[in-house]
Amino acid sequence: MNTHESERYDHYAVAAPRTVTATEPRRSPLMVRALRALSGAVAAGVVILCLVVIGSAYVGGGRGFPGPGTVSISAHVVASVFVIIAQRIADHREGVVAVIASVAVLAAPALLLSTQWWG
Repeated sequence: MNTHESERYDHYAVAAPRTVTATEPRRSPLMVRALRALSGAVAAGVVILCLVVIGSAYVGGGRGFPGPGTVSISAHVVASVFVIIAQRIADHREGVVAVIASVAVLAAPALLLSTQWWG
């Protein structure tokens, strides 16, 4: 081994820390992150409510009890699909778009509850 090769790489030398110049992605403000978290929980609740309505229609139909009708089931399915898409947009976008999508997620169950449950 010649001396030039041994100067390039020393197995017993202390490794010097390398500097990385990659920039971290900017975090959203706390209020936007909190709104996303709230809308995510609400979106999950809408999907669970949809599954409960479908399940009650199935159980009610099998036992001869009136259950939710086709309109109610359809409304819950449409609301579930809407909130999933809107929450995905809120999670993957920044700024005003994320806030609007989160507010849409919060507005959909309000509309669903007012028309299908309290109407």
